[in-house]
Amino acid sequence: MDIAKGVSVDKYSNKNVKKSKLSWIGSNQLFFLAMVLPGIIFLLVFSYTPMTGLLMAFQDYVPAKGVFGSEFVGFDHFKYLFSLPDILQVTKNTVFIAFWKILFNTIIPIIFAILLNEIRIKWLKKSVQTIVYLPHFLSWVILGSVVVSLFNLDGVINQILISFGMDPLNFLGSNSLFPKLLIGTEVWKEFGYNSIIYLAALTSIDPGLYEAATMDGANWRQKVQNVTLPGMLPFILLMSILSLPGILNAGFDQVYNLYSPVVYQSGDIIDTYVYRIGLIGRDYSLGTAVGLIKSIIGLILILGSNKLAEKKTNRVMF
Repeated sequence: MDIAKGVSVDKYSNKNVKKSKLSWIGSNQLFFLAMVLPGIIFLLVFSYTPMTGLLMAFQDYVPAKGVFGSEFVGFDHFKYLFSLPDILQVTKNTVFIAFWKILFNTIIPIIFAILLNEIRIKWLKKSVQTIVYLPHFLSWVILGSVVVSLFNLDGVINQILISFGMDPLNFLGSNSLFPKLLIGTEVWKEFGYNSIIYLAALTSIDPGLYEAATMDGANWRQKVQNVTLPGMLPFILLMSILSLPGILNAGFDQVYNLYSPVVYQSGDIIDTYVYRIGLIGRDYSLGTAVGLIKSIIGLILILGSNKLAEKKTNRVMF
């Protein structure tokens, strides 16, 4: 009888524990779980479900047969990709353009955020923020025509150069100038929006540190070097690590709206190259193979950079 009672008591106590856990989840966490549920569903439908399409990289994909009906060809598309005569130059162009975009889109927003934070007139600060944020919300379909109008041979920029007695520059038709144009216009479009995270980082720095630095006789440059930048370091590391997977994404929409066959040598990137071969040429399996390679490289870069950050700064992002 005692054993039976003991068992019944244990079962009862376990039920009470489970009930208390469920009630705790229901009372405190259910609302938050409901908030993230739409995001989870969105990821499942639009990010994870389409990953079944990666099978196309290993198939001779025929749309009529579908993913599960097409012939399996293994790594043939990857071998063909690396045998293409232009793939090395296209990869160099992509890495070069993407690297400088990432670098300047990290440095310039930091500098801009620090300078903007020094403005004490609120209406002026808000006006500057609005002006520099605006280009981010415009697509390259719109901005592309603006850039072409400004930088073509008879555009405003060349008219200014001519007025100063200089020769006009063929920004859109020169293989030496076109990559610089891509980098410069991308940084101009995004640096204001990218500075938002750094402005938020500045608000998290203890004002007492600036007061202590002032009492020690530090000037503005020394405060930035010894207080501001160390306080922003975790955010800088986070943004840098998150941007590294994009080293093979040099901006398809921008390049597509600005380039021409004249500048393929320096302006053609992996995405535009695959677009012409994969979509226009209807070689969907090759396009999928390139996308898979880019994803793997991006994963390696983000994991490697996170490990390097942990080793060098004792800070880990995830």
